[in-house]
Amino acid sequence: MRTIHFAGSFEAWRPIARKLLLDQTAPDQITWQAGNDPAADLFASPDVLDEPTQPSVALAIPRKLPELLKYAACYRAPDRWALLYRVLWRVTRGDRSAMLAGDIDGAQLHGRVKSVRREAHHMHAFLRFAERAEDATPRFVAWHEPAHDVLELASGHFHHRMGSVSWLIATPEGAAVCDGTSLSFLSPCPDDLRQLAQGTRDDGEALWRAYYSSTFNPARVNEKVMRGHMPARFWKHLPEGDLIPQLATQARAGQQKLAQTESVGKQAGRQVLIARERAQPVRPLPTSLDECRQCDIWQNATCAVPGAGSSHAQIMLIGEQPGDHEDLAGRPFVGPAGQILDQALASAGLDRAAIFVTNAVKHFKWEPRGGIHGKAATRKHATPKPAEIRACRDWLTKELADIKPLVLVALGRTALASILEVHDPQRIRLADYSGRAFKHDGRWVLTAPHPAAILRNRDEQQRRYFEELCHALTKAAELISTLH
Repeated sequence: MRTIHFAGSFEAWRPIARKLLLDQTAPDQITWQAGNDPAADLFASPDVLDEPTQPSVALAIPRKLPELLKYAACYRAPDRWALLYRVLWRVTRGDRSAMLAGDIDGAQLHGRVKSVRREAHHMHAFLRFAERAEDATPRFVAWHEPAHDVLELASGHFHHRMGSVSWLIATPEGAAVCDGTSLSFLSPCPDDLRQLAQGTRDDGEALWRAYYSSTFNPARVNEKVMRGHMPARFWKHLPEGDLIPQLATQARAGQQKLAQTESVGKQAGRQVLIARERAQPVRPLPTSLDECRQCDIWQNATCAVPGAGSSHAQIMLIGEQPGDHEDLAGRPFVGPAGQILDQALASAGLDRAAIFVTNAVKHFKWEPRGGIHGKAATRKHATPKPAEIRACRDWLTKELADIKPLVLVALGRTALASILEVHDPQRIRLADYSGRAFKHDGRWVLTAPHPAAILRNRDEQQRRYFEELCHALTKAAELISTLH
């Protein structure tokens, strides 16, 4: 067993690993000991330092492997150097599966590379420079506490962005110093630089905090997503860091239902012309539905979406829940699914203004999707849980009592479960009710595919679903004519 002492950097590890490979030293015969003492950059066995006169192993490695190893070397773990050497050992002996994410070593390697890249991104995003006097050197200083050794990896970004000004980034492990031209690194971080970075305050912080507070929109706060994109461990080094918990608490406490904070709502803005059908509802005060807190869906919704239509409608269409467009507009079925519904109503000879359209659940339940590679995240529909459907049942009951429709059309399984007051929608097979009308609680009930299901399908299935929707609406119109 050989104990290898070295400086603890990838640059120091790389030539040592090469010599060990040429010496055919297996991974299980090595113990790696990294340290910052230059004198420790020696082998316990001096013969390892000498190149073999006739190496028996050709060190041919894939082009992308050195970059993977370099990133993984920044990951803080007791076995980081052992993993790197184990992967390198296997690859140089023809086992390239060690580089694949499906391999036990490859999975660790790629996981660590991903973590390091994410940490470097966090440094780019959440490091805040404090400006000093014009004649001070360095002119800008920052303190950062990365979870991995990404200082050298991430500092090139600032060297490129900061131009010819001098700056300092200090961390618990080291410091990056730029004099406006050249970039150098110090390890460990000198105490005077540490104190300078931690003790400098920028005169512009107060202005930034005021700006951040005034633009914070509690209606769009999803704490889980926010903490995922901006981990709380960085908050203490951000000028606005201590404001975030307070603002998030205000959102949870009820400002979310108003769509924006009072201070933002009172600010004058430039008038923007927008089509009436796309405008958000004008609601000076929350309605009783807006104040509903029977479940947690309201926390991430813009507003509640009540039913809409004729107060004397004889036909009521009931969907599952509002979608993204409906959540913003405050009205049901105004998005792509609403366009499909309008086509089906026209095919059945029904006037939308004469019917009533609503949903079993009144708030939009969604989850974020995407938001990587520079693309904005989107809000994707999430199916309400049985408890959330039951929590909204009283609102549907009230609409039924107010409108007094003669025929109900359930658009999808969730709507039918709410009408029948079935505990779990999964117990319902929509096909068992398809194509026929049945009586429930004194009203005729028909079922049809939800327009969103029509959008999700293609070709023959899409055509069949649309025909079923048109058939149900036509049947509803026929029932009304026979009841008079």
